[in-house]
Amino acid sequence: MTMAMVWVLLLVTAGLSMATAGPVPTSKPTTTWKGCDIGRFKSLSPRELEAFKMAKDALGNSLKNWSCSSRLFPRNRDLRQLQVWERPVALEAELTLTLKVLETMADRSQGSILDQPLHTLRHIHSELQACVKAQPTVGPHPQGRLHHWLHRLHEASKKESQGCLEASVLFNLFRLLKKDLECVASGDLCV
Repeated sequence: MTMAMVWVLLLVTAGLSMATAGPVPTSKPTTTWKGCDIGRFKSLSPRELEAFKMAKDALGNSLKNWSCSSRLFPRNRDLRQLQVWERPVALEAELTLTLKVLETMADRSQGSILDQPLHTLRHIHSELQACVKAQPTVGPHPQGRLHHWLHRLHEASKKESQGCLEASVLFNLFRLLKKDLECVASGDLCV
């Protein structure tokens, strides 16, 4: 490789890392479903994580007084408890609720603090939807623990106050980004 090609490659890489289009792939996908490339989200860039932290800090201060009738995201909930094929389904449902709540918050706020986090989450969500649609399913309806988790998320948007949903989503945000997304992106290597 010539020195000029090295510089071009370096400049392109630097330019991509500064772009706001979405997470940069960090590895080859670990899933084998056609059209599914979720493996690139094993870790988000420091810049993306900082945008989430800024949004959480800015919005979290307004959510100090909240109460929920139940824990929307219990601490003992762990995607590793699910079968590998169930994990993207659970994460997709979690992302759907997260996007819905954050979009409502963004509509109410005058600032653009949620612009970058929402852009990133929408990108991840669309990739995840492709994975969920492309994967083989074991049965027509979710069963067991997956069914319970999906039902809990679905019912929360009906039963819980908007303040509870906002607080729950914000407090769960980094778990979603760092633990749940990483587990799904790791496929069968998440044990």
